[in-house]
Amino acid sequence: MEPGGGPPVMHRHPPGELYHVLEGQFAFYVADEGGTVRRTTATAGEVVPIPGGRSHTIRNESDAVASALVVHAPGEPMERFARAAAALDAPTMADVLELATRHGVEMTGPIPSLAG
Repeated sequence: MEPGGGPPVMHRHPPGELYHVLEGQFAFYVADEGGTVRRTTATAGEVVPIPGGRSHTIRNESDAVASALVVHAPGEPMERFARAAAALDAPTMADVLELATRHGVEMTGPIPSLAG
């Protein structure tokens, strides 16, 4: 993921995710059971689980490329979404949102400001 990359909004989907950071650093924004969003960071070698159904997003807030091995469980719904997204030719935001809805990905809002 390039610097500044990642989904620009919080979202949720039924499959859980497991990130194994291979290089660089990622910022994870994940809502807890009560809906409070917590920001954590992970660097190479660290593993971060995200339970299914939780509002979340992942960002590369650093100035270097970051990569991770990501496992979705179950994998099929997210695999179908990723393949359909890759098949879009010059997608608009409306195309992406429609595709997300069709594949069970719900946009839940902006990344909250955690300053304070």
